Amino acid sequence: MSASLAFVFPGQGSQSLGMLAGLGEQQKLVIDTFAEASDALDYDLWALAQQGPEERLNQTDKTQPAILVASIALWRLWQAEGGPRPAFVAGHSLGEYSALVAAGSLGFVDAVRLVERRGQLMQEAVPAGQGGMAAVLGLEDADVLAACAEAAEGEVVSAVNFNAPGQVVIAGAAGAVGRAIEACKARGAKRAMALPVSVPSHCALMRPAAERFAAAVEGVKWQAPQIPLVQNASASVVADLETLKCDLLAQLYSPVRWVESMVCLASQGITDLVECGPGKVLSGLNKRCVKGINTHNLDTPEAFAAARAALA
Repeated sequence: MSASLAFVFPGQGSQSLGMLAGLGEQQKLVIDTFAEASDALDYDLWALAQQGPEERLNQTDKTQPAILVASIALWRLWQAEGGPRPAFVAGHSLGEYSALVAAGSLGFVDAVRLVERRGQLMQEAVPAGQGGMAAVLGLEDADVLAACAEAAEGEVVSAVNFNAPGQVVIAGAAGAVGRAIEACKARGAKRAMALPVSVPSHCALMRPAAERFAAAVEGVKWQAPQIPLVQNASASVVADLETLKCDLLAQLYSPVRWVESMVCLASQGITDLVECGPGKVLSGLNKRCVKGINTHNLDTPEAFAAARAALA
């Protein structure tokens, strides 16, 4: 184990058609991991991730398993190649489920089915077109919170992802999000723009989904994490299983405290972060959250080899 190494797992928005194609051509383990998930889901997840259609891959109940499976394929490959074991893990939103699998807290197939169910319940909680999300750049957190409070007018709109200093995502009812975008611009935001998502994640509109999801969470087998895990809802290490499950449900309607989570990891002496999943979204955020931490990616053969060499 490397005491200064943490693995972080990405969430929704990191998917893309053709993700892990290069590693899939070279590494049977990647294809096998997708095949195992496809058996659990009753459709060919690798074919969907490679060939689309993109609209289907971007449906929340398809996106969530796709990102989790890609992330765990990379995690398994890292282990198979003898990469050092991290001292901590964390995941952004959906990525927390990948982190739980990596930490040995949750079985892989159970996790695949759980995140599919999570996606279905999130979609059902708010009918298409009635919710929205927006990214706000270049505004202090307090100003974003004030803009949301001003724009709500009896509807739900709140800050839901504290991704990096000066980068906050808001979510809620479509009309309220539109008003909050204008309120953020009026307060001097560099940019405030609607995101192409159908589900307003991590806001109060997701409480019904969390209530319905509780049965699914209770219905699978859990173990205490074998690698300390920093959770989104608390931005701290949670070892007690009941607290961990409660925080996982609360995560659906509570903000993702990513900046604080990265500060927590830095305070534990982490000097290297590996983004274990498709894309480079977290790498971009992490450079802004904490200074002096090296970030590595694994999603191409070249990036994987570079990370292995750097952390050998």
